[in-house]
Amino acid sequence: MKPFWKREPTNQAMDKPSNNVLKMVTTLGEFYYAWNGKLYESDIVRACIRPKVKAIGKLVGKHIRDDPQTGLKINPDANIRFLLSEPNPFMTGQQMQEKVANQLCLNNNAFILIVRDENGKAMQLYPIPCIMAEAKYNDTGELFLKFQYRNGKTGTFKYSDIIHLRQDYNSDDIFGESPAPALAQMMEVLGTIDQGIIKAIKNSGVIRWLLTFSSSMRDEDIKKNVQKFVDNYLAVETDSFGAAGVDAKATVQRIEPKDYVPNASQTDRTIDRIYSFFNTNKKIVQSEYTEDEWTAYYEAEIEPVAIQLCQVYSVKLFTRKERGFGNRIVFEANNLQCASLTTKLAFQAMVDRGAMTPNEWRETMNMVPVEGGDEPIRRLDTQVVNMVGGIINKMNNENYAVMAGIITQLLGTVKGGKENEA
Repeated sequence: MKPFWKREPTNQAMDKPSNNVLKMVTTLGEFYYAWNGKLYESDIVRACIRPKVKAIGKLVGKHIRDDPQTGLKINPDANIRFLLSEPNPFMTGQQMQEKVANQLCLNNNAFILIVRDENGKAMQLYPIPCIMAEAKYNDTGELFLKFQYRNGKTGTFKYSDIIHLRQDYNSDDIFGESPAPALAQMMEVLGTIDQGIIKAIKNSGVIRWLLTFSSSMRDEDIKKNVQKFVDNYLAVETDSFGAAGVDAKATVQRIEPKDYVPNASQTDRTIDRIYSFFNTNKKIVQSEYTEDEWTAYYEAEIEPVAIQLCQVYSVKLFTRKERGFGNRIVFEANNLQCASLTTKLAFQAMVDRGAMTPNEWRETMNMVPVEGGDEPIRRLDTQVVNMVGGIINKMNNENYAVMAGIITQLLGTVKGGKENEA
């Protein structure tokens, strides 16, 4: 089986031009001449998206089968389990999720190709390293995506064989909105600020003293007198203690360079605008967040992507019939890893009530699982509410009539004994 980047287009009838074209922001464009159009080369942009990328990479994909006949099963199919943890021979599931998350943050679009066998079962997953994507339709109206790669080659695939993640999904029918127009001006401002600082540092080595001689001299005499002035008065170690004197032959003038460097507040405001664009802040970027701050960031940025991954993976990896039997993909995130010790200890109440298994709780404490810890447990004083009523109803049936009579007789004996004591 050829790799996806070497395949021929799947349908030869798709040569008509299309208006749905997505250009990735990693290419050169008219908006990006100041910063070369490569967002990932910006330290600020990379710092903004790194927490989100790392968090998406930590999501653990699982195959869930919730069949009313056979019950709930986790990872019942070994092929799907290996597909989620080892999507292709070149990367693990965590690495692929980080790569896809980077593309999603930078372009608001990310693509994963599903390589299927002759029976249509998914065998491998590959992130598509494209610089442009174009939507095309064949004669029957089926949607295809044509990708252009960095090496100049192209590939066309069915949309049903592509896991497509998108953000800022607004005006286009297929693709999410590109962040390029919104980021172009801010990136140009930051590039100009950086260039201004560099030029100001370089200008610190320009001429700062001007010696004007009253009489004409030869060039070698001028250089000799200037060097003498530098050695006597501008050297680090000198006997003049910072004082300089000249005779009537020359006058000395100090030149002050007028370099403009933006103040820190202007730079900080521009950086804050970029933080706001990526829905983050300085504490998240520098890992100084509290438990509540990370929870807010997780719910705003990570959880929507996790839900999208669950739904898109389920639709593309399972048929409608398979989904009808309860097959789906979920991406779990242990958001309790950053919780405080007090919060983690409080979750022991959920273990006592069967809401969490002991091993799930141990995972939040960064502890290894124990044997038998995957079975939920429940305290005896936290039984099901209607269980006692159900036992009494069973005792009223014919099969339990004798037992009910005995219990009733015992209760009457106890009651009579208490009355005699009174």
